[in-house]
Amino acid sequence: MLDTEPPRTLRFRDHFALWMNLGVSLIGFSTAASVLGEKGSELSLAAAVTAIVAGTAVGTAMLGVAALIGARTGAPAMANLRGLFGTRLSYLPTVLNIVQCIGWGVFELLTISAGAQTVAHTTGYRWLFVLAAGALTTALTIWPLGAIAVLRRFVAGAVAVALVYFTVQLGRQGVPDPGAGNWHGFLGATDAMIAVSISFVPMAADYTRHSRTAGSSFWGSFSGYTVAQVWCYVLGLMALLQSDGDPSRIFDSFLGVWAGWLFLLVLVLRETDQSFANVYSTAMSLQNLLPRVDRRVLSGGIGVLTTVLALRIDRFTDTYSNFLGLIGSVFVPLLAVLAVDYFLGAGRHGWDLSEKAPSRWLMLLPWVLGFAVYQFIAPTAVAGWWTDFWTSAQRALHFTPQEWTSASLFAFLVPALVTWALTPLTRRAAGA
Repeated sequence: MLDTEPPRTLRFRDHFALWMNLGVSLIGFSTAASVLGEKGSELSLAAAVTAIVAGTAVGTAMLGVAALIGARTGAPAMANLRGLFGTRLSYLPTVLNIVQCIGWGVFELLTISAGAQTVAHTTGYRWLFVLAAGALTTALTIWPLGAIAVLRRFVAGAVAVALVYFTVQLGRQGVPDPGAGNWHGFLGATDAMIAVSISFVPMAADYTRHSRTAGSSFWGSFSGYTVAQVWCYVLGLMALLQSDGDPSRIFDSFLGVWAGWLFLLVLVLRETDQSFANVYSTAMSLQNLLPRVDRRVLSGGIGVLTTVLALRIDRFTDTYSNFLGLIGSVFVPLLAVLAVDYFLGAGRHGWDLSEKAPSRWLMLLPWVLGFAVYQFIAPTAVAGWWTDFWTSAQRALHFTPQEWTSASLFAFLVPALVTWALTPLTRRAAGA
């Protein structure tokens, strides 16, 4: 239930292990291509690694802020939005987060099954791998604190060993540098890494609400996720360069080393913590809409739904993947509004997180403005009319995106400043 104090059992090491595991992803290895750039115009190895480190650090600092708020309030991520927008208005971002989490949960099950097929050297039995991954994911979501304990005690160590092994083995083979000296596109690559880290912002508080201290939630999430994501993407970069820049061949590099299949299997099994996070956060988001339904019932139902969808979907179309990216862009400005109002605005005197929290319509203004800034700078290609609308707006305002115009950073900065400017009004309204 959302109105009861959650058990406070998680320490720094629990947060570190959880976020370290979430920072490593099979998807992350292959999407290192988004950092490297297109073939023929690749970033230099130094520029790509610097972009990975800088983007991850900035994005994970934002993640840490969301984690800190969850630890202080003791409320799940979407329930915290009751304080920001009021209960009824919080339903809008809650529904968007549900759609996003279910989509990514299905995508993770497909990724796990594809990884298992790669290790088994088969193109069949996809349904079996999806069912197994779905069953394990559902079990983890029903007992989340136990799942986090298992991640800390066993899985984190095994993942670290696998990463060390692949780093040493790939490093011995040498890493080519096709873009030597090229830093053109550095900020775009950095922006991509920021977006990856921020994707976990809408679910951070679902776990850190169980933290013993606020400090351990921030530093555990920041350090664990930063170390893991940097390591994951640098390793993916090495494998990508050894595969002649072809993302579809990236796992050939892992399987090409002695006993590589065994360590890749560890990473495939570990991928279930990604699907666990998405399914569990879907259930927690649903509780904001249905606060009296047992969370375990919701977790089981969402786990089954995600598994059924993964069985019916062979792969994601580019349109749906971009749609998930569009929803993701919603949460960059949302975090800015959330953080400023919590630390400088009405949250300083305590948010009303009850079911009767009054609507705060004014807080929608900076959020919507931040979303518009994001799409104005980097329109998401969900449909031709959507892209045409924003490119027409760019032409009308004589704006041409430059390398320094980071969509994530500007979509965070603008709503943060607007929310801060509105603070005197929002404080008085909250007091009234």
